[in-house]
Amino acid sequence: MATVKAIHQTSTGKNDLFINTGNHHKMTLNQFVKRIESDSSVYSDRYYIKHDSSGKTPVSKPNGNKKDNLE
Repeated sequence: MATVKAIHQTSTGKNDLFINTGNHHKMTLNQFVKRIESDSSVYSDRYYIKHDSSGKTPVSKPNGNKKDNLE
């Protein structure tokens, strides 16, 4: 299961750079969003896209386990 961590934020606090903690692959916000939205994504089982005033935002699917939340 792919775990992702946010590694950079904009001045407004929006996460805009992410890293897969397993293979250390870095992704921009747009790349991560596209991967989550892809039908064959390894990320779609753990993350989903929230639509808010700042656009599309990747978030962890709630499961009661804080250890696997998007950091």
